[in-house]
Amino acid sequence: MASSTATVATQGASRYLQQLCKHWSHRFPVTFDPNEGEIDFGGRQSVALSATEALLVVTVRDDDEAGLAGAGRR
Repeated sequence: MASSTATVATQGASRYLQQLCKHWSHRFPVTFDPNEGEIDFGGRQSVALSATEALLVVTVRDDDEAGLAGAGRR
């Protein structure tokens, strides 16, 4: 499984995590609490979110490495 991770320094990490999960929950299966979240985009693609006091960590996962590499070119 291919993955790409971004770390964002922010004091609002938990708030942003919850906001992103609530937004995507209207379209995809989502589980989350104030510190961790998972968005299942189907087709073996997902996003894992993790919040600390000062960081939001976002990991995009895709079983197709080529699909993940091409996502930034759209």
